[in-house]
Order: sequence, then C-alpha cells, then structure tokens
Amino acid sequence: MLEPGARAALPTGFAVSVPEGYEAQIRPRSGLARRHGIQLVNAPGTIDSDFRGEIQVLLLNSGDAPVEIQRGERIAQLVVAPVIRATWKLVEEGDLGPTQRGSGGFGHSGR
Repeated sequence: MLEPGARAALPTGFAVSVPEGYEAQIRPRSGLARRHGIQLVNAPGTIDSDFRGEIQVLLLNSGDAPVEIQRGERIAQLVVAPVIRATWKLVEEGDLGPTQRGSGGFGHSGR
C-alpha cells in the first residue's frame, strides 16, 4: 500500500545484464500516473552496464488516496538505449559560440 505523499523502492524480482555501451532506463507508466498519481521519483531511472543486482523501482504517490500495488502489476517500463560518451574540452565562456537563445532557460525557447 502506497499512501499519499509516500515513496517506496519496490523490488521487481528480476535482474538484467546490460551490455557495455548501453543503459537500461526505467520509465513511468502513463496509466498509473493518470489514474492514481503514481510517479517515478527519479524518472527516468538509469541502470548502468556495470550494475548487478535486483532492479527496484522508486515510486511516489502524488495522488490523494492510498494505492495498492499488486505483485505482478506493471509499474514501470524498461527501455535499453545506447550511451554516447562525450569528450569534454575546457574553454572560456565566451568561446562557447553564440546561439539565438543564449543562456536563457526555463521557457526562453518559445512555446
């Protein structure tokens, strides 16, 4: 039972071995969100290729009523995606190159 405002790490009963160069992403299910306000605390959650162990899903009940999670219920989705490793280069701020948006964030790119 997940009470309103409560968070819980729910065990899934399975583990995966993600290949090097990939990650597994744990994503929320829209039906649980719409019907009950169930969210993933850290969506998407990432399972790195070097993780070994049981997958757990971090749920949050943002609804106004308790929600019972049944064994075998689909509480999240798993997506496997390639990981691209960036090579970083240290530059001065003025050397980043201009863009139309600049440093504006949180709604500055339009509707």
